[in-house]
Amino acid sequence: MKQIPAPFWTLVLGIAVTLISLWVGQNHNLLPVQASEQAPLVDDLFDVMVTIGTALFIVVQGAIVYSLIRFRQRKGDETDGPPIEGNLPLEAFWTAIPSIIVVGLGLYSVVVFQEMGGFSPGGHHGHGAMVAMAPQQSVIDVAPLLAQMGPGENIDADVYSKAQVYGFGASPLLQLNQPDVTVNVTGMQFAWIFRYPDTGITDGELHIPVGKDVQLNIEAQDVIHSFWVPQFRLKQDALPGEPAELRFVATREGTYPVVCAELCGAYHGGMRTQVIVHSPEDYAAWVASRVAEAQPTTTVAEPLETATSAEYLAAIAPELAKPPVQIAQMDHAQMDHGAAQHL
Repeated sequence: MKQIPAPFWTLVLGIAVTLISLWVGQNHNLLPVQASEQAPLVDDLFDVMVTIGTALFIVVQGAIVYSLIRFRQRKGDETDGPPIEGNLPLEAFWTAIPSIIVVGLGLYSVVVFQEMGGFSPGGHHGHGAMVAMAPQQSVIDVAPLLAQMGPGENIDADVYSKAQVYGFGASPLLQLNQPDVTVNVTGMQFAWIFRYPDTGITDGELHIPVGKDVQLNIEAQDVIHSFWVPQFRLKQDALPGEPAELRFVATREGTYPVVCAELCGAYHGGMRTQVIVHSPEDYAAWVASRVAEAQPTTTVAEPLETATSAEYLAAIAPELAKPPVQIAQMDHAQMDHGAAQHL
């Protein structure tokens, strides 16, 4: 019986590995639901990485299993194996392929980072405000256009009409391209506070309308925090004394977790709240109900810049300051009870 050539088996195995890897890369279901226009950018990069990782896993593990079976010690065979030393073509191959993969993924990630605003002016990243687009839109950097204009020239509004300011640290540009909703976000140990400057609402949950341009102005009151909504695929650090911004469009109604992704103290794991994405009608009704029940503003004599986190929270949102106090009291009570048991 004629033996099947090795190149044929290599081709068949290569096609099988490719098809399996592509299927796994598109059907892994490892990520939460997409709920913002920016989410597909991150998911596409993740799918590519899963596809490549699956192929590498199959090839490496397959070679190990094949070697264990094909080159196992036969019964009664006490001889040494062949003295093979070095294989330059093989070593060059397994060095070049990972290098190409790493460089390719790096370039692709830079493109995604740029589309999410990594190279535009203003933010924590040294390059300025991050401007991200929905996948079907294009990105332009307005900084070079502004630099070419003389001091007496009027700014062409068409420049801003072409600049989509979604993503990390995306500031409204000279009062043009204003967001539909602006929310001031303060992170503190161990809570998120959301204030709506247009209506005076203060809340412990983030309420936004679906399909609208939302601008978050993020700051930290005490230590470093990180505002993260996994379903939005967006995360922005909050640094004390350095305001940050995050701009996005939610595309799916629902309730999603807001997580602090930076270790910020003993109760870091409990620093969670939620973002509620309403329909435009429900959002308008929520705003109207909160404005109707709003209490008169109380003047605080002590400057908030020098207040502790507890004082700051009590000053701007008294109803939100109660749960942390109760938690602390419960914690001290449990400690006292444990100490009494040991006596």
